[in-house]
Amino acid sequence: MDDCVVGDNQDEEGEAMVEVSPSDDEAGDGNESSWSMDCSTVVRVKTLHISSPILAAKSPFFYKLFSNGMRESEQRHVTLRINASEEAALMELMNFMYSNTLTASQAPQLLDVLMAADKFEVASCMRYCSRQLRNLSMTPESALLYLELPSSVLMAEAVQPLTDAAKQYLAARYKDMTKFQEEVMALPLAGIEAILSSDDLQVASEDAVYDFVLKWARAQYPKLEERREVLGARLARYIRFPYMTCRKLKKVLTCTDFEHDAASKLVLEALFFKGEPPHRQRTLAAEESATSNRRFVERAYKYRPVKVVEFELPRQQCVVYLDLKREECANLFPSGRVYSQAFHLGGQGFFLSAHCNMDQQSSFHCFGLFLGMQEKGSVSFAVDYEFAARSKPTEEFVSKYKGNYTFTGGKAVGYRNLFAIPWTSFMAEDSLYFINGVLHLRAELTIRL
Repeated sequence: MDDCVVGDNQDEEGEAMVEVSPSDDEAGDGNESSWSMDCSTVVRVKTLHISSPILAAKSPFFYKLFSNGMRESEQRHVTLRINASEEAALMELMNFMYSNTLTASQAPQLLDVLMAADKFEVASCMRYCSRQLRNLSMTPESALLYLELPSSVLMAEAVQPLTDAAKQYLAARYKDMTKFQEEVMALPLAGIEAILSSDDLQVASEDAVYDFVLKWARAQYPKLEERREVLGARLARYIRFPYMTCRKLKKVLTCTDFEHDAASKLVLEALFFKGEPPHRQRTLAAEESATSNRRFVERAYKYRPVKVVEFELPRQQCVVYLDLKREECANLFPSGRVYSQAFHLGGQGFFLSAHCNMDQQSSFHCFGLFLGMQEKGSVSFAVDYEFAARSKPTEEFVSKYKGNYTFTGGKAVGYRNLFAIPWTSFMAEDSLYFINGVLHLRAELTIRL
């Protein structure tokens, strides 16, 4: 034929001779060598009568094959050389190019056809197989298979919906990593990346994500050079360093599992983000939410991030800022509570906790805020504290409660009804305390001399 275009020479047929080789090791790999004549002993030859315009229209591979192999002579057949294990999939693929359907319906067979379609560049068949596989029940094993498909860059978009579905499945299944510790620790790199890319991980804090990544990398890659390569090139992008605590960021700088220059860059970027005003942080997060890189996007942490300003002189003091979204507060009703990440004063760990509880007369629900000290031995701390919240119309912080307390490990103190109003008034649309849907709280702690 002169040109492999649908509509030309429809009545003429070429012959495609399929030669089957005994093993993968003896056959060539890649699109070019897979049909060359320089190969090992052929165990079987099958002759197929095909319509070259149909195959050429469905596949750039066959278009090039027919153009190069048949145009310059009277030759009316070309040879494909494949492995015995590929024969069934190739026959299915040939059938698809004529009928747009497959007889294969199970995952292993569909995967084989998908690989054959990738090899011979039949994008329509790859999309079909991808769609059929997405309709089947997924398992951790099948999801990992889909993520590790060795598809060419050219054809990757055809299976992107399948790999996206596999990532979503793994992220949802292992959302609470603590329930599946052994399973998650045994996952390969592709599975870990799928889980860490999720915004919905049920983790205490980003510090916990960092600790897990180090633990997994040390178990999977005992050699330091390999571990540094995997952490730097693959996994660091999934750790949201801007939401780690400053104490943990200091440890990143001295961690030998990361290249020092790379660790310094990650920590500096995190600190610059922490120093940005809230509106700028929201802008950076919004810009990244549309990309695959989500290091500025906050996860749904069990312990809410806080901003802390520390003073050593004239007295040891810290000012802690805790922001809660309206929906987070709404989810506290009727008896929920949410905890902040830990912060430190005088070497001792403290935390804030926001509650929905009953007032002292148990007559209505209200919003409460408490300050607690982490358990650590029998140490006691005398602390002056003050709670404040931004309030309309000035949107400035207004003091709501002052007190002092001598803390011992595990103790907490606070106010059951911080705003002296019922829960319904606190959550109302015209509430004075939600500014653009966010409740801004502040706690000042000073060690008493």
